[in-house]
Amino acid sequence: MSKDYVVAALADWHVQENSVVELDGTRYFLVTNGQGIRQLAIVAPLALSAAFQDLTDVSQTSANEGSTLLLAPLNAANAAALRRRFAWLNPSVQGLRAGAGLGDRLGLATPGHLRAVRAVQGKMVPFPAQQSIREMTRTGRSPQEVLDDATWGVFAEGWRAGFGADADHLKTPADIDACLAAGYTFYTFDPGAYVESAADQASAEELSNSLQALPWDRLADTPEALLARYLSAPCQCEGYQIEFDALLVTRAAVKYGHALAHVALLYQHLARVGANQSWEVEVSVDETETPTTPAEHVYLATELRRLGVEWVSLAPRYPGRFEKGVDYIGDLAAFEAEFAIHAAIARVLGPYKLSLHSGSDKFSVYAIAARQTRGVVHLKTAGTSYLEALHTIARLEPELLRAIYTFARACYEVDRASYHVSASLERAPLPESLLDTDMLALLEQFDAREILHVTFGSVLTARTPAGAWLFYERLMTVLRLNPEVYASDLQAHFIRHLQPFVLLATD
Repeated sequence: MSKDYVVAALADWHVQENSVVELDGTRYFLVTNGQGIRQLAIVAPLALSAAFQDLTDVSQTSANEGSTLLLAPLNAANAAALRRRFAWLNPSVQGLRAGAGLGDRLGLATPGHLRAVRAVQGKMVPFPAQQSIREMTRTGRSPQEVLDDATWGVFAEGWRAGFGADADHLKTPADIDACLAAGYTFYTFDPGAYVESAADQASAEELSNSLQALPWDRLADTPEALLARYLSAPCQCEGYQIEFDALLVTRAAVKYGHALAHVALLYQHLARVGANQSWEVEVSVDETETPTTPAEHVYLATELRRLGVEWVSLAPRYPGRFEKGVDYIGDLAAFEAEFAIHAAIARVLGPYKLSLHSGSDKFSVYAIAARQTRGVVHLKTAGTSYLEALHTIARLEPELLRAIYTFARACYEVDRASYHVSASLERAPLPESLLDTDMLALLEQFDAREILHVTFGSVLTARTPAGAWLFYERLMTVLRLNPEVYASDLQAHFIRHLQPFVLLATD
């Protein structure tokens, strides 16, 4: 079929040029119409019609010159069919490559994300599929839907340089099973519920009693053997000597012992059910009340290794505050001094990447993290892409953002419970005080930004008493009708995130 004939047959559709790819005489590409509806288009020889039986809901638009033009929806079956045809559409393990988690709560952000990665020469490998089970639950999406949305975004941009898929903040074996079935490659274990932060303030007697109560059978250990390991000699990590005494070891074990047992359980489950798949693991203890000290980091890494856990990335709880959607809060000099020790530990006891969770908009720490880890680092973002969607809404339909903000304020006190945020309703601007021209600036105001960030689930799932969507359909329609505006906003925003890491790589 000639190009002119295809253009005529698709007169009401726009071809996404970056998506065009040919395989065995068949062309595949994405098209979009004036209503923002996307379809998979296929130009194939008529003789190959039986080759597309794995596609669903296919319609034949036209046939000419021995070829046929097919259109198919962007559904799960068709995403799987494309992944079988094109290996580069499948996520893969990335090892110690610097990574950028690019969480997408709406399923539309991957093109903008990948354009940002391209703009910085692809120095960080993208993880366009990255969502926690908590976020999936709040938005009503499944692990498969998140991965499929990323697949279509990768296909749309013709991204062939490799990418990862992060099943983030997994807490149970059932979480693992759902993500393994979908095809994720990066499994972030979150044992935060088992971390005993109160150990930091416990007395010696309380710690001694708690030590005896640890699940020693699951830890394959005894209190005596534990103490002997750490008291025999200090741990030398490059220029840093980390010394232990009995109280420090006991405190570390009480604080993280139950968490280690849970990580071992999750890892053993993944190793068993995922025996025929490729995957890698991150361990995260960042969503806890108190920082992970360098000595506790040594304890975690040493015990994980002893328990047979293999991991490629670790997310300690760093000093200061990594609140959602805003820059780092704390003493930067103190942060760098301690982060440098964590990076040295990761090199000596690994190597493994240090991971920055709640990494969105932490512009003041990126260069520090890149420099101290020497580029062996993983950055995680998620909610900032939702905020960029609201940025696009503010530009195109400011009255919609005002309505969302009004609703978000009413949900904030409940929705903030599972997040580290300090925004105050009293400090945030009142909706009725804002003009349409104020809505872009609203997204830069600290309190309003956090309020909008953590209420995404309530906003995206809210319905009227009659069952109609309150905001979701209108928000998605604006974004689908203006994909280039959203992609441009994302690209500019994420270049700011990635550039500090790239500068290190090119020095």
